[in-house]
Formats: sequence, structure tokens, C-alpha cells
Amino acid sequence: MDRHQLKGLLLELDRRLEDAGAMLKVEDKRRRIGEIELMMQDGEFWQDKDGANRLMQELKALRQVVEPWEGLSRRVKEDLEMLEIADEVMLEGLVEDAVSARDEVERLERQTLFSGRFDEKNAILEIQAGAGGTEACDWVSMLMRMYVRWAEKNGFEVQTIHLLAGEEAGVKSVSLLIKGPYAYGHLKAERGVHRLVRISPFDANKRRHTSFASVDVTPEIDEDIDVEIRDEDLRIDVFRGTGPGGQSVNTTDSAVRIVHLPTGITITCRNERSQLQNKQTALRMLKARLYEIEEQKRRQELDRERGEKKKIEWGSQIRSYVMQPYTMVKDHRTGVETSNVEAVLDGEINEFIFGWLQWISSR
Repeated sequence: MDRHQLKGLLLELDRRLEDAGAMLKVEDKRRRIGEIELMMQDGEFWQDKDGANRLMQELKALRQVVEPWEGLSRRVKEDLEMLEIADEVMLEGLVEDAVSARDEVERLERQTLFSGRFDEKNAILEIQAGAGGTEACDWVSMLMRMYVRWAEKNGFEVQTIHLLAGEEAGVKSVSLLIKGPYAYGHLKAERGVHRLVRISPFDANKRRHTSFASVDVTPEIDEDIDVEIRDEDLRIDVFRGTGPGGQSVNTTDSAVRIVHLPTGITITCRNERSQLQNKQTALRMLKARLYEIEEQKRRQELDRERGEKKKIEWGSQIRSYVMQPYTMVKDHRTGVETSNVEAVLDGEINEFIFGWLQWISSR
């Protein structure tokens, strides 16, 4: 790459960063950072621990957007200035840095796909076995491992809220809290039915089986979100919780099941030792589910008003994982596919996530 080409690349990166900064609302985030930092100087800031922790989490999320953008923008501008006085040796270093910066700009541009109101929130991910008994339960355990591995590789924290083991093997249902900036923005792409085709390890005749599992994803929303939950609409059951394989989680009846009678939504939480903590967690999950239902209704109404025929992917088959007679994972919405099933099941799903985000943003 000669001097003229390098200058063109750096100018292009500078322009793309300006566009990304506008879409990421960097200036608004800077102002919000300043507001939170000012509040932190108040001597009474930490008296409300829950409120302070929420603000600290917000501050961390804001900085994780603003600081990389500022550092990259400064770096590109400095390279442009250095180019004016660079000799041949310095030029080689600037070319290497520009190529590296281009990759980082592309990663930053991906963040502009997270434009939803709750994209930056933590995600509550629930997986349920479909028909198929032990085979379907084993598929749930495989999907659970896939998402845990994905979270680990991408810097997210995973907390198990509820897990119901299968009768013979695997997991019948599981709820995971995926914690970290933009966890929901990533994982909302995974909502729907996932289909597995393989030779069953539970079939003595080694026949090919098809299994289904549903994945639901909701944001962990703040307490002040306007969702009405009336006490008379709830049935709350308390029971003794057990962990995977029947291991005791606690010695008291602290696990909580909440049924929302008008909708039939059932939330179970057995992760915490305190009945009160489990109830609070279950209510937050219920609130998120009810809010998501209302949001879905609004999206459907908007589609009708626009005269569009977009299919709502909620509950429909979105992806197939084929292990026999050939290997392929294919997303039926976007057409993204790969033959490396093992890598996908080991958490390499960003190609599918960002493929969906780009697809949905272009509709």
C-alpha cells in the first residue's frame, strides 16, 4: 500500500467513525457519563445501594461504547498527522496500524445494529424441550452448553435461574440470566424453535432422530418499567428447590413458582436461598415477559398499518442443526449456514447473530 492509498484508507476510516459515532449517540452517552460521575461525588450516593449499583452498571455500559470509539477516532487522526512526516520505515508501521484499525472499525460498526430500546440490557434466556422425551431433553442441554460457551467467549456472565432436569438425561427446561452490556441485543436473534437432526445416542438401533427445542429471550428490565401486575392475577407457590441431578440447593421451602392467571405464563425461580430473593427474581422475569408480549402486539399492529407481510419469528423454526447424514447448521431466516456443526455447538454463533441483526435492520 503506497502513501496515497494509505491516506485514502485513513480518511475513509475517519468518515466511518464519524458515522458510527452519530449512530451510537456518543455525544449523548458522554453527557450521561458526566451526569453519573457528578452524582457519584454526592456523599449520599451509596446510601441507596440498589440504585447506586444500577447507575454503576449503566456507567460501565456507557464507557464500553464511548471509550473504544474515542480511542479509535484519536488513533486514526494521529495516523493521518503522522503520515505527513513519515519516512519509509514509519510508513510500514502506519500501514499495519491502519489495517488493524479497519478491523476494529468494523467491529464498532456492528454495535450500530443494537438500536432497540432494551438492547443494552442483560438477557433472560429460556430453553424448553419439545416433543421427543429424552432426545429433546438432551438437545436442550446441548443448546444450554452452546449459549454458556458463547457467553464465556464474549465476556458475558451466566447465572442459572431455574433448571429442571430430564427424567432420564438432559434438561427439560432451563432459564439463564446472561449478564453484560448488550446481552439482550445479541441474544434476541436466537428467539424461536431450534431443530436438531442426528443419530440418537439413546436409540439402540442407531436411527436418525429429529428433536426440537424452543428458545425465548427477554431483556432484564428495570423495576420502574410501566407494566401493571395485580396481586389478584398471581398464584404464588413455594416449594423445596433442587439442583441438577437432584442435588440439594437449600434446606427450606424457598423455591418460588409464579403463575400469571390472565396469560398462563409460569415463572419458576430456585436459584437463590432466600424465598424473598426468588420471588423478586421471578417477578422481574414475569414483568419482562409481559412487557415483551405488549411490544410484540405493537410490532404486529405496526406491520398491519404498513401493509407489510413480515412473518413474526416468535415460536417458529429459525435454525436447523444437521449432524446426519451430512453436517450443516442453517438459519432459515437469513440463509447463513456453515458445515462446522461442532464449532457452532461450542458457542461459535456470532455469524448467525450478526447475520440476523443485519437482515432485520434492512427490512
